[in-house]
Amino acid sequence: MSTRIKLLVVDDEQRFLRTLGERLEMRDFDVNVETNGADALEAVRRKAFDLALVNLKMLDMDGEEVLARLTKKDPWIEVVILTGHGSIDSAMRTNKLRSHVYLQKPCETEKLLQALKDAYQKRVQSKLRMDTIKIEQFLQPSAGQRRVPAGHSPPAEGTGQGLGSELEPLHVRN
Repeated sequence: MSTRIKLLVVDDEQRFLRTLGERLEMRDFDVNVETNGADALEAVRRKAFDLALVNLKMLDMDGEEVLARLTKKDPWIEVVILTGHGSIDSAMRTNKLRSHVYLQKPCETEKLLQALKDAYQKRVQSKLRMDTIKIEQFLQPSAGQRRVPAGHSPPAEGTGQGLGSELEPLHVRN
């Protein structure tokens, strides 16, 4: 099992995408690069990603639409927007669509790495919180149920006795 962070990078600027992908691979990310929104959505259909780094302005599908579709398909994925065409309005819209952070190009490598680290930490904490809630719900008895100590079985319906070695053998007629 790989412990590398699975990162989807989506940008229609191919040279930038290739360079960024190589730099992130050197930082031990498991990087998958796509040059458009449609291919990115297809990649998410085939493989689970921890994070996505999405350009805002692309020809086929803008980053806002990619963000909305990614988070609809995978509610755990954290999306970082990276754009050279940013505005306050687009930052507010992507925030409402649940982007983790909105960064402007050019972006210093260390700032980008910190944003990705923070996004991954948020993802892990969110999943842990949800798993904890599920476990607590599972362990709580339903209304009208009582807890049965480990190693004991609940009473058989109408007998007042638990199931176990105290049952008489079943006799079958031929």
